[in-house]
Amino acid sequence: MGTTQEQFNVGGMSCSFCAESIKKAYSRTDGVEDVDVSLAHEEVLVQYDDNILSEVEVKGTLRDLGYTIRDPDKAKRYEQQQAELADGKHRLLLAGGASIVVAALMGWMIVVMGRFESASLVMDLVTLGLALGTMFVPGRYIKQKAFQSLRRGIFNQHVLLEAGAFAGLVGGLLGLFVFPSFPTVHFFAVSVFITTYHILSEYTSLIVRTRASQAVQGLLDLQPDTARRIGEDGDVEEVPLDGLDVGDYVRVKPGENIPVDGEVVEGKSAVDESVATGESIPEEKAEGDEVIGGSVNETGTLLIEVTATGEDAFLNQVAREIEEARAMKPGIIQLADRVLKYFVPGVLTIAALSFLFWMIAPLAWGGGPNIQRGAFAALAVLVLGYPCALGMATPLALIRGGGKAADRGILMRSGDAFQIFPDVDHIVLDKTGTITVGEPAVSEVVALGADEVDVLTTAASAEAFSEHPLADAILEAADEQDVEYADPDAFGSVTGKGVRATVASDDVLVGKPGWLSDEGIDLSKGDADIERLQGRGLTVAGVVRGGDLIGLIGIGDEIKADAAETIRRMRDADITPVMITGDNERTANAVAKEIGIGRVMADVLPDEKREEIGRLQEADHRVAMVGDGINDAPALTQADIGIAIGAGTDIAIESADIVLMGDRLGGVMDAYEIGKESYRKTRQNLATAFAFNGVGVAAATTGLVHPVFAMLAMVLSVSAVLANSFAGQLLSGEGVNTKFALDERTDGEREDGRAAAD
Repeated sequence: MGTTQEQFNVGGMSCSFCAESIKKAYSRTDGVEDVDVSLAHEEVLVQYDDNILSEVEVKGTLRDLGYTIRDPDKAKRYEQQQAELADGKHRLLLAGGASIVVAALMGWMIVVMGRFESASLVMDLVTLGLALGTMFVPGRYIKQKAFQSLRRGIFNQHVLLEAGAFAGLVGGLLGLFVFPSFPTVHFFAVSVFITTYHILSEYTSLIVRTRASQAVQGLLDLQPDTARRIGEDGDVEEVPLDGLDVGDYVRVKPGENIPVDGEVVEGKSAVDESVATGESIPEEKAEGDEVIGGSVNETGTLLIEVTATGEDAFLNQVAREIEEARAMKPGIIQLADRVLKYFVPGVLTIAALSFLFWMIAPLAWGGGPNIQRGAFAALAVLVLGYPCALGMATPLALIRGGGKAADRGILMRSGDAFQIFPDVDHIVLDKTGTITVGEPAVSEVVALGADEVDVLTTAASAEAFSEHPLADAILEAADEQDVEYADPDAFGSVTGKGVRATVASDDVLVGKPGWLSDEGIDLSKGDADIERLQGRGLTVAGVVRGGDLIGLIGIGDEIKADAAETIRRMRDADITPVMITGDNERTANAVAKEIGIGRVMADVLPDEKREEIGRLQEADHRVAMVGDGINDAPALTQADIGIAIGAGTDIAIESADIVLMGDRLGGVMDAYEIGKESYRKTRQNLATAFAFNGVGVAAATTGLVHPVFAMLAMVLSVSAVLANSFAGQLLSGEGVNTKFALDERTDGEREDGRAAAD
């Protein structure tokens, strides 16, 4: 017994105020040692002393605050999110309907009757019923959050909302039963409107979060559900993975995923280990070599001894790294929330002091307590101080930026991405599948005793029956160049080395230079080219016909067409590009040199990638990470901004804040520019909102601001923020005609962009 760590996926968080409330609640709970909250991924990591607290009590704190704890299973979690969305929509329909009715009544009073005061007792009672119904039916959950926050001494947006709502309710009741001159309907209207607005803002946030997490695929789906275990008597038995123990033997056939971490005890095969290393060219495995669960057995049959199971297995370790990095990722407090941290208690204090002032101050000039003026002042302060425009300032800028990004095939999953991107000074890029295409392809054909077409024709004929990925690259190159080749008369594969074949009565060898040398082939005339091609990070295959070396084929992972231009744009923006890869140093340096990256980290494992990102952050750098593979997922989560290539794995996408649809690398800098512009709009919106709130609260303290005018001022502030967010976009045609931006992408990227926009 001692320190225990629990992680929860939490529903109901809508802004960083929620994250701060959860942190404060746990910090004031005896037995809690540490808590980390990730708003972007809606996760909470709690470390506590299990001698003092139980898991039930730890969960109880979240539930008391009004938040839900979702099922750890991703499929069930998604169902819960959909249920939350349905509940939110139902609450909004109820509150919205009440608001429409109240607005109609107010309009009828002002326009038709030409008066602010209540027209009849029936109208007062109808409005009272709508206020009570809105506050205690769709708005009941807000009261739970506000009460539990107040009980713990936490002042947040829920407390301020309920202060305004109850102030309106009390003011209306005073007008109904005590002070006939009070504008009863308008007091009750305040309770309805601000409750509805809050429900609307939370529903909008929930929509964004639910739709952004639809790429829900489990990391461990890479592992088959069962394994083919070989018993001591040689019998084969299908068993579930959790039924395997260290020391068991399993057989894996060509094309199957390797179910567990282990060591090859029999067989030879090419194994695609990009799940761990990111390297697109398969590794040759033979007796004594280690294999990783989740990697793909390409060619031969392997007998594997299990060396790790459960939490010790590679994929489980990666999953744990992702969870820890996500939950412990430094929280980002939005610009508005930094101010709101002090704004909420400030507004409550000013409202209370305004009421007291008009109760006491008139005594100084011989009058009596002015209850109506004090009530007007307190309610108007709460209405004008309620951060409607402030709350909308950031989301509206993000919605505008998100729509613009979607038109370019970019999905901005997290508001933090807009907030942080302008401060990013290092962008770390994975190599395979990010800077490069991610598939082996022929980069160069060197003719040494024949022309290039002859070399490619001979190699393609020899490899026609091979199932090796490098053979596929040679055949694809031959097809692209319309080279005609025939099937070999005889064929044999030498695992991990190359192939032997008979082509048009000639003996042909295609394979590694070392193997060809062992076969007695003179490679001297190709030594310089072999060294040059390997220096470029290419895998070299020699082509031998009739005992003579006739050519060399360099095979590698092709660099994306826009990679060099993207790196140049980073440098122009004073951002330092860094390459990080599990590939070998020689290949990594060759690729980096070609596109202009000066700093390279090679031979890096998934957990080490995350550590490297952490070191940059500890050196006070803002870091964005770009990747596409499972081995990138922990680093994507650790980085201040994780950017996933949409053509990559689902777990990488799920771990990221930004997703680039398709495989175009230039989207990284497009996202940067959009994020920078959106942050500028956010600051303008906040300045506008604070101007309205500041002037409005100051004017409200006089007690001369009628509740209806306070509501109109609040509407004006929201309208000003809306105009700033979207007027320029409409005038410029952004988001209206995106033809030219879309035409710069491929057909597939256009479809992806449209899907993101939808």
